[in-house]
Amino acid sequence: MGILKKLGIALLVILLVVLVAGYFFTRGDTADVPFDETVGTDPKLDEPAAESFPTVAIAEPIGWGENEVPVAAEGLAVSRFAEGLEHPRTLQALPNGDVLVSLTRSPSLGSGESKGLRGIIEGFLFRKAGAGGESPNQIVLLRDADGDGAAEGRFVLRDDLDSPSGLAWGDDTLYVANHDEVLAFDYELGATKITGAGRKIADLAEGTGHWMRNLALHPDGDRLYAAVGSKSNIGDDGMKIEEGRALIWEINLETGRQRVFGAGLRNPNGLDFSPWSGELWTTVNERDMLGSDLVPDYLTNVPVGSNYGWPWVYYGDNYDRRVKYPIPQFINYVRTPEYALGPHVAALGLVFSKEGAKMGPKFANGAFIARHGSWNRKPPSGYDVVYVAFDERGNPTGKPVPVLSGFLADDGKTHGRPTWVEWAGDGSLLVSDDTAGIIWRVFAPGAEAQKGIARVTGDRLPPQRELNGMKASFGKDDYARRVTAE
Repeated sequence: MGILKKLGIALLVILLVVLVAGYFFTRGDTADVPFDETVGTDPKLDEPAAESFPTVAIAEPIGWGENEVPVAAEGLAVSRFAEGLEHPRTLQALPNGDVLVSLTRSPSLGSGESKGLRGIIEGFLFRKAGAGGESPNQIVLLRDADGDGAAEGRFVLRDDLDSPSGLAWGDDTLYVANHDEVLAFDYELGATKITGAGRKIADLAEGTGHWMRNLALHPDGDRLYAAVGSKSNIGDDGMKIEEGRALIWEINLETGRQRVFGAGLRNPNGLDFSPWSGELWTTVNERDMLGSDLVPDYLTNVPVGSNYGWPWVYYGDNYDRRVKYPIPQFINYVRTPEYALGPHVAALGLVFSKEGAKMGPKFANGAFIARHGSWNRKPPSGYDVVYVAFDERGNPTGKPVPVLSGFLADDGKTHGRPTWVEWAGDGSLLVSDDTAGIIWRVFAPGAEAQKGIARVTGDRLPPQRELNGMKASFGKDDYARRVTAE
């Protein structure tokens, strides 16, 4: 075959790729359900519209100008706690006021499966959205020594990690989740370097697909929870590779034993414990390619042993007909999420209101959630931090209330993408903005530190009748049945 003919074929292939990519970039499903109806305790679920390729609506990051800040809710103020960070994701505040941040991206791993043209296009899209590039692999300590609300001290604690995300601290130990393991490091408060090798306390499924591995230390300090997302959308590469994924592990720090605490969670992210009940709650990113109105990401509690149905069902008892694997028996017992956060919003960081927070009375009894923002919905959704109010018994109510907005520009580009939320020692709310490299600080000027939320307790109902040794509080009339002759 002549060189000119080969060049002609190559140009034809390139042109075909460009045309196909252009077609996919300009098509897609546009939402027709009002977004406000897709959130809350009783969301409207549209009819599924299965897609062979996802709707594409990339918000290209453009950063913030020198004096630009997000729009804070009425009564709140926002400023820069730290900036110039390379892709900051998760945050962990320490008791001495220092704040840890992971600078990280997805690991450099092959998926083991070839997706052809679709895979090439998806890779390009994620790079365009600001998620591409090599991972910095650092844990950085930020210190506001003079208390002016901005961290003037910056120290790299560790720079030899592997796509670290989850952070937790307790009893002079820092727990770090790489994409495939949980490590424990000896760490005393105030230190600006971590030396020595970390102790592996758990293996995790490697970070192909959803790669973040987020951590939460139980208030008792003896259990650690690790959230692991799925590899795929709906088990596209088989369920064998999904073993150890789409779940939350409980790791007993005293015995080293590890068990599945909650499952059927496509991509669990933020983890926090309810101040009303002490129960673990999480934010979850649901499945794609059922249209712009499906499926809502959600906020929910995770009772031990619970299952939320991924990949077979979504949001309770809605079957995903695209999944061809045999339906397990436990599907009849899956839980319905507590609260919908909207389709494709990419809900990530989560914290509950807590004692000492200074957000004012309007934001003193609920949960704060970072919605990272959609890349596959028309119109875009998320790109904000919202507050979900809870009632006196610890149940979510109403609709999400904006706390920080303005991340999405009028031209469809984005200044940044809110990723994680954490309470600073001074009662302000810290928000990481990964594509902008900024940690925002939000607070209510002049607000008093709020009181702690009272734990919901109650006395057990006394038995109506009981047998106690040889004594009984019931007699023959309570159990005997008289049968009359006929």
